[in-house]
Amino acid sequence: MEVSNALKRKRYDDDNHTEAEVDLSLLEAVEKSQNTVELLDLRTLKKLVLSFERRLKENIEARLKYPDQPERFADSEVELHEELEKLKILAGAPELYPELVNLNAIPSILNLLSHDNTDIAIDVVHLLEDLTDEDVLEDNDEPARILVDSLIENNVLELLVQNLQRLSDKDPDEMSAIYNTLASIENMIEVKPTVAELVCERTKLLRWLLGKIKVREFDSNKQYASEILAILLQNSTANQKRLGQMNGVDVVLQAVAMYKSKDPKTSDEEEMLENLFDCLCCLLMPLENKERFVKAEGVELMIIIMKQKKSAYASAIRALDFSMTKYPPACERFVDVLGLKTAFAAFMGKASISLFISISKKNKKERYQEELEERLVSLIASLFGGILRGSRKERLLSKFVENECEKIDRLMELYIRYSDRVTAETQRLEQLELDDLEMDEEEKYNRKLESGLYTLQ
Repeated sequence: MEVSNALKRKRYDDDNHTEAEVDLSLLEAVEKSQNTVELLDLRTLKKLVLSFERRLKENIEARLKYPDQPERFADSEVELHEELEKLKILAGAPELYPELVNLNAIPSILNLLSHDNTDIAIDVVHLLEDLTDEDVLEDNDEPARILVDSLIENNVLELLVQNLQRLSDKDPDEMSAIYNTLASIENMIEVKPTVAELVCERTKLLRWLLGKIKVREFDSNKQYASEILAILLQNSTANQKRLGQMNGVDVVLQAVAMYKSKDPKTSDEEEMLENLFDCLCCLLMPLENKERFVKAEGVELMIIIMKQKKSAYASAIRALDFSMTKYPPACERFVDVLGLKTAFAAFMGKASISLFISISKKNKKERYQEELEERLVSLIASLFGGILRGSRKERLLSKFVENECEKIDRLMELYIRYSDRVTAETQRLEQLELDDLEMDEEEKYNRKLESGLYTLQ
């Protein structure tokens, strides 16, 4: 504790300065940092690494010599903290990252993630987040790749996740370190997309993320955990299946169920809810997870959310669409639990957007309505593809002859609107070709899909 407090004292400036002195010292600090960045070269890098290695050696020796006397190694720990802070300046010169790797400093830095003093491990987390920051690595593809390759080779993923498991949200410093750990992993995925599967193969990160989204209370780390989980699932069938085997479908359903009859309180919480539905939709790609979704009464939950007309309304329709695509058992369950009435009320536009659309989205109502229509048309198409005979088929067809065939009128209205839109886009693309703008067939097809061809089909 003494060492920890000593480090924390170092992090704060003395409050006894006058305002003018503080302003002056800030200006001097800015000037000094700018000068240092300008002078940062290979020679300076070598000096920084040498100084860090020296302090690290002194700390290891002091801890071995006085294992039960923290006061005897406290000073060496404070000095080690200061050296790690100095290394952050390297973020100003990413072109030197290959030299940092060549100097073999990466293993020494990463080993400190297992340091007995959590504060030292936290220093390393902050350093890694600085070095891999998206803004820092922009336009430095090769140095970024060399750094990330070296970090991966030296077990950064395993060490980060092991350290993550000993951090607590109850301590502000540790809470910040949790956020920066997730940020570092996201930054590495940005540089090297294969990290998304590597981190799930080699560590217990998925389990930790599931535990985090289970927590009822909302905080910034729960939001970030939902975002990282969505990133890990986005383009990886292996991760989707892996999480499904870990009861992930049920856990994500429990997390969204918290919002079945209430709206998120803030825009951050709203973003987290969208992330959770992104996770759910990604999970529903493999067939075995669709089965888990039906068994966990996911279809029923989505219908309840639709009936409540809260902000998760459109997301619930999207999740149902994913669950029912090419999966007849989900379609059959949907009809059995009286989902047709709810779906067709939405299809007819009877659910007022103003009831459940959030304030922040009011300027996006038109696009929101379009997405809703696209999902509902897709969902109804899935029902026709998944229910081929019997009383369920009759119930589905009978919906289209109710109230003087109003649903057929609605269908024709949508058909004409999307058909006109695709025709207009086709003419526009032909005009572009006349203007000598080269465009291959695939790109033209994608443009048409975006303009409404997907829904029209």
